[in-house]
Amino acid sequence: MIVTRFAPSPTGYLHIGGLRTALYSYLWAKRNSGKFLFRIEDTDLARNSKEAADAIVEAFKWVGLAHEGEIVYQSERFDLYKSYVQKLLDAGKAYKCYMSKEDLDALREAQSARKERPHYDGRYRDFTGTPPEGVEPVIRIKAPTSGVVSFVDGVKGEVTFNASDMLDDFIIARSDGTPTYNFVVVIDDALMGVNEVIRGDDHLSNTPKQIILYEALSFDIPKFYHVPMILNPQGKKLSKRDGAVDVMDYKREGYLPEALLNFLIRLGWSHGDQEIFSFEQMQALFDPSHINKSASAYNQEKLVWLNAHYIKQASYERLIEELRFFDVDISLHVKKALLIDALRDRAKTLVEFASLVKQILEAPTCYDEKAVEKFLTADGLGVLEQYLVALKGEKSLLLASEFETFTKAFLEERGLKLKDLAQAIRIAMVGSSVSPSIFDVLEIIGYEDVVKRIETLILFQRSSGES
Repeated sequence: MIVTRFAPSPTGYLHIGGLRTALYSYLWAKRNSGKFLFRIEDTDLARNSKEAADAIVEAFKWVGLAHEGEIVYQSERFDLYKSYVQKLLDAGKAYKCYMSKEDLDALREAQSARKERPHYDGRYRDFTGTPPEGVEPVIRIKAPTSGVVSFVDGVKGEVTFNASDMLDDFIIARSDGTPTYNFVVVIDDALMGVNEVIRGDDHLSNTPKQIILYEALSFDIPKFYHVPMILNPQGKKLSKRDGAVDVMDYKREGYLPEALLNFLIRLGWSHGDQEIFSFEQMQALFDPSHINKSASAYNQEKLVWLNAHYIKQASYERLIEELRFFDVDISLHVKKALLIDALRDRAKTLVEFASLVKQILEAPTCYDEKAVEKFLTADGLGVLEQYLVALKGEKSLLLASEFETFTKAFLEERGLKLKDLAQAIRIAMVGSSVSPSIFDVLEIIGYEDVVKRIETLILFQRSSGES
């Protein structure tokens, strides 16, 4: 059974790159009827925060990636890690290093002066003397001093590291007793049964160290997939200047989680030319061995296009619920279905959707100056005033079709066309010359408010002309 995991460090928000690796891990486990686990790697007590951990959990819930079992918090497992440190010490596979920070800095300066790679020189590897006083030791693993560490990566193929080039006797526990990242990752993945690890390729250099630890602890080594980074369109590291990087920012900016997940799965993986994937299709088709070897470019336009698609496909109930997040509640509006149908093809984000809803439901407090200047000339205003008089004699108008029939008859009687009146009505209804079908808007607003808005605009124009 395939067991994958996602294991973020709570030093800040959940990055979309992290969400992508979580999605890949989730889909691969689910496709194989396996398990997807969730772990918070919070052993760095100086940098981690509960608020950040809670924010990551919140983001996970928003996108709907469910995990098996309880969330594992590494900060609750320090005793477990200490027991494994002791096992390695007892087996002679790790040792106490009493080298002070000053000595280590001096060593590295000397090596740099000789143009050598800065590295720990192993001086306490086989130390049997009396420990120096006043120095709390770190614990180092006995890493191989020659040969290679190699593995077959599911994305990159065979990867080989020369031990002499990069593998010092690295630290597995700090002088204060807290364990280091590579050490606890190995223990947790092994004890949690994780046998396939999908993660960003910024972790590639950690892999040989972790393999050494797996072997030292007699644990089975998982299969690794190192996923290339997400870059901006210029090929540089993605930053806030290129678009949101905090997953929850996407919610605040009006994106649906399914649009974001669909967007992320295509950043580095493809299935022919298919662009739109349901969650079920993702689970049925995703295979990490088909992840691209090269980095992917962030494309904001593609995300917006996908989001517009999912807004069009969403149910009335779903959109009503989503709009509440943006302080728009249309659940009790008698024309809510017509309102949604009028706007769902026009809004690319829920922020736009909410703004358009407010524009229709809330009487305008100001008017677009260019639209007023163009469409509310003396003649245009005169036609609108005549329309208002006629409208007041037709108090039974309810439906868009009824408003349309009435308006066309009004125009025919005067030898006018819809373009001679429609924009003026739009300005009265929403404050600008842009809106959905004007007759749908009239039905949504309702007869009484339609009359009031036209009266308000006429009064505004007349008072402006007199001043």
